[in-house]
Amino acid sequence: MKNVLTAAAMALMATSAAQAADEVKLQLKWVTQAQFAGYYVALDKGFYGEEELDVTILPGGPDIAPTQVIAGGGADVTVEWMPAALAAREKGLPLVNIAQPFKSSGMMLTCWKDTGISAPKDLADRTLGVWFFGNEFPFMSWMGKLGISTEVKGPEGVEVLKQGFNVDPLLQRQADCISTMTYNEYWQVIDAGVSADELVTFKYEDQGVATLEDGLYVLEDNLSDPAFVDKMERFVRASMKGWKYAEENPEEAAEIVLDNDASGAQTETHQKRMMGEIAKLTSGSNGALDVADYERTVQTLLSGGSDPVITKAPEGAWTHAITDAALN
Repeated sequence: MKNVLTAAAMALMATSAAQAADEVKLQLKWVTQAQFAGYYVALDKGFYGEEELDVTILPGGPDIAPTQVIAGGGADVTVEWMPAALAAREKGLPLVNIAQPFKSSGMMLTCWKDTGISAPKDLADRTLGVWFFGNEFPFMSWMGKLGISTEVKGPEGVEVLKQGFNVDPLLQRQADCISTMTYNEYWQVIDAGVSADELVTFKYEDQGVATLEDGLYVLEDNLSDPAFVDKMERFVRASMKGWKYAEENPEEAAEIVLDNDASGAQTETHQKRMMGEIAKLTSGSNGALDVADYERTVQTLLSGGSDPVITKAPEGAWTHAITDAALN
């Protein structure tokens, strides 16, 4: 009888603990991959559990817009690039950046060297593959800064090819250059049998037009709820613990990502390489938004010529309240 009571008591305690955990739904910007390793590591290592959080990670995909998911109440917090978040805010969706795990941008343009492209000025009169659905904003700003039109191909303009989330336009010579990330699509080109010597790359960081990527965003109204704020403080603290663990243990982090890939589409080689590149982007961030990085992003988005991504400097688009409490 004693053993039965003990088992029953333990079950009751476990149930109570489960009920005590606060639920958090995190919407990712893309599919399960090492780009989001910190969150999967925090889940796998029990960092969220230590903060009494029950976190559900929702993978993204080509048909999922994170801003629409959070606007519809399908997530508490979402991973998004700042250009898309600020553009959405100007259009009426009050997103607020509460943390910035990524310090650097991984975006770049990858071109065939044999086209004669060696500098940004050579991009005029070319066909360039560009991601849309909010991912085009940094590119459009860059072209505006260069004085290159995105309307008509010619000596002062380019043809913008709406690029799918693959590298086919480059491999099939439909485009002279395509959008790639340092940690993903660039390596897909290499894995297709292309030598790095055959390519020219332009990192947005090097061109002075880098914008912040993969920040954590919530709806502004929720920040007036003390319970929600407390939950986000714990979520950010555990998430950053996961990110720093992933930086220090990239191979293990990649394995954890693979364990969480329900699609089975990811490979060990690609994810381990991706994690190595991602660690370079999160390095230098403790999770708090760097105001100088934010202001550079805003200025880049405002400098899009006659069609800027945003038309005025945002107000209230970020807060240090969460990271100040979570990290100090």
